[in-house]
Amino acid sequence: MAVPEAVAGLAAIPGVRTAAQLKQPDSETPTASGALPVVPALAELLPAGGLRRGSTVSVSGSTALVLALLAEATQQGSWAAIAGIPELGVAAAAELGVDLERFALVPNPGAEVVAVVSALIDGFDLVVLGPNAVRGVQPQLARRLAGRVRNRGAVLITAGAWPGVDLELRVSKRKWHGLTEDGFGHLEFRDVVATSRGRGAAARPQTVAIQLPGPGGAAAAGRPLARRSLTEAAG
Repeated sequence: MAVPEAVAGLAAIPGVRTAAQLKQPDSETPTASGALPVVPALAELLPAGGLRRGSTVSVSGSTALVLALLAEATQQGSWAAIAGIPELGVAAAAELGVDLERFALVPNPGAEVVAVVSALIDGFDLVVLGPNAVRGVQPQLARRLAGRVRNRGAVLITAGAWPGVDLELRVSKRKWHGLTEDGFGHLEFRDVVATSRGRGAAARPQTVAIQLPGPGGAAAAGRPLARRSLTEAAG
C-alpha cells in the first residue's frame, strides 16, 4: 500500500485526526498537555504518575505491560494504535482494560514503517511499535520520530530498546498463581517486578511489584517488595 493511501485509511477512522486537525482538539479527548493517565498500579513507575506527552518509552520483557499502559488512557478518551505486533490478540487487550473502541491495529506496517508510524503519531495519542519494527529503525530515523512525538504531544511506546529513549521499563521475576502442586486448577494472576529508569526526573530507578494480569484481568498492585537492611544494601 502506498503511503498516501495508508494515511488516508488512518484518517478515515472515526475520531482520528491528522496533523492539520490537531489545532482543534476534540472536546471529548484529554488535553494535549501534561500526562496521559495509567492504572494506579503503574503510576509509581512513571515520574509524572502517568505517560508524559511528547515522550518515548521502551518496554522490555512484557507485551502485557505495553497493553496495560494503554488501558486507563483509552478508557478516558485517548486513542491508541499498535503497529508491528501481528500476533497480538484484541481479547488480550480487552482483558487488560484497553477500550477497543479507541484502539487500532496495524499488524504489519511493511517497508514503509517510518511513514506509517509518522502518520499514526499525527492522529493518535499513544502509538506502540512492535519489536520487529523497532529493530528495523535506524538511530537517525528514531530521532526523527522522537522529534515528531514531541511536536505532536503524543507518546511513543516501543517493544524493545529505542535510541535516546526518555524512559525504560523492564519486567522480571514472573510467577503465575492458581495451579496446585500437582498441576490442577487454573491460572488466576501473575506476579511480576517492574523497574523504570530514564532521564531527568526518572534518573533514579523505581521498582514495584505488580500483578500482570491481575485477578480481574487489569494490572493490579502486587505485594510490597521486601526492603533490604542498610547492612545488606551496603554489602
